[in-house]
Amino acid sequence: MRTPRISAGTIVRKLHRPRYGPFCLHTAQDGPMPDANGREEIVVKNPANGEHVATVVSASQEDVETAVYNAHAVFKGGEWSRAPPLLRAAVLSNLARHLEERVPDLAKMETAQTGRAIREMNAQLGRLPDWLDYYAALLRTQGSFVAPTHGPLLNYVRRVPLGVVAQITPFNHPLLIAIKKIAPALAAGNSVVVKPSELAPITVLEFAEMAIAAGVPQGALQVLPGYGRTVGKMLVSDPTVRKVDITAGTDTGRAIGKIVGSNLASYTAELGGKAPIVVFDDADAESAANGAAFACFVASGQTCVSGTRLIVQDKIYDEFMDLFMKKVASVTARMGNPMNPKSTMGTVISLRQLERIETVVQRGVGTILAGGKRMTGTSALDGYDFSQGAFFPPTVITDVPTEDDLWREEIFGPVVVVKRFSTDREGIELANACKYGLGAGIWTQNLAKAHQAAAAIEAGLVWVNTHHRNDPSSPWGGMKESGIGRENGVEAFEAYTQSKSTIINIADAEDTRAVQDWFAEDDTEKRYG
Repeated sequence: MRTPRISAGTIVRKLHRPRYGPFCLHTAQDGPMPDANGREEIVVKNPANGEHVATVVSASQEDVETAVYNAHAVFKGGEWSRAPPLLRAAVLSNLARHLEERVPDLAKMETAQTGRAIREMNAQLGRLPDWLDYYAALLRTQGSFVAPTHGPLLNYVRRVPLGVVAQITPFNHPLLIAIKKIAPALAAGNSVVVKPSELAPITVLEFAEMAIAAGVPQGALQVLPGYGRTVGKMLVSDPTVRKVDITAGTDTGRAIGKIVGSNLASYTAELGGKAPIVVFDDADAESAANGAAFACFVASGQTCVSGTRLIVQDKIYDEFMDLFMKKVASVTARMGNPMNPKSTMGTVISLRQLERIETVVQRGVGTILAGGKRMTGTSALDGYDFSQGAFFPPTVITDVPTEDDLWREEIFGPVVVVKRFSTDREGIELANACKYGLGAGIWTQNLAKAHQAAAAIEAGLVWVNTHHRNDPSSPWGGMKESGIGRENGVEAFEAYTQSKSTIINIADAEDTRAVQDWFAEDDTEKRYG
């Protein structure tokens, strides 16, 4: 299999298609199917203005079955699964370069389908080639190992792909989370079938086309748009699928886990979060306020590591809150058209989600210091009409009991609850007073305290004096009800493989006859195992 080198001019076209269908082996030759052919259609809308972005034809049961069958056939055929690691590395590097060229267009697509600010999407998508490059480099450098054994035996251990893997990705970071999963899965040699969110599928579909153009064999990466309750369930239920990797809510994770377990398949699940941000007395107040604002309101609070519980120590509380509330007011004042590079924060994903957030916030629990209601009127930044879309401002609430849903449950919006504490121990206890354990933030200038607090907080990711830093080499995943398994790094690559141990007797025939005749008619002691 050769690695094609394709010029940028061969893939440049309009920003996106008005219509997409499942990207399967049987449609990849001519692109997504133009007609529904009895399949359900999904209208993708821009949450900032309600405008039509694209129509997406949902996969049918036949599409799911065909995609998995073809993925398995491609895997068994070996064009990708048994390709030399260096060839797979070259293809991933090639794909990374194509992705770099498409980032500006893909960022606009992401903003159109999610309502997130374009400045966020340009910054986020600009990092995505790093994941492809990282796993290409891992393929070039990772080797098998030789296990120690007794006697004249050579035992070498290789990592081999699992087979067909299914991935379920969410709306909040459509292409980022998809590539975080796709890159290690393809690097390992698997055949990948992705079910993107029905709310934001188009960039994942575009990426699949780019992958084929970059040299990934047809059938090794397929995308099946549709609803989780239908397409997603059919996909993860197929016994041919040997691993399922999802990013979703905890309830969804439990439900899918039961299905996957019944098929004895591997499972990785990045689920809900309720990240605490603990600000100690000795923190730099200005840095902490700026960092907390980023933690709480980037992506309109629609991340599983969003800083939703702000826990601030007594002595710094007033100074910190004064700075933090000024930052909140500044972010709110500069909201506008998400396509405006100067706009600070975009929408939540839909009017339905906006109504859910507003209902939870307006129950009369706690004291609302800022925000709390849907935005209407026009933007001071650019005159954009907020009433067109699902705009919800940065919202800060104090005096919330730890038993309330605002403290305990994932809101998935720009809402943060604030609580003060006295002793260091109390701050850690408040941070851990939650069923989730994905991300957490600590702000302190005391080196010893930083390490002690990071060790004590029950979360898979702990940031100190920063937040939301992410790298392809750094494991990403949660504790408690925030999921199982890890994305990123060598750990993710190995989770898409299984070890295969080959043991070879290197003794000559004469020694073999003398040592390995277990049923020999003499009393010579034999070794077992």
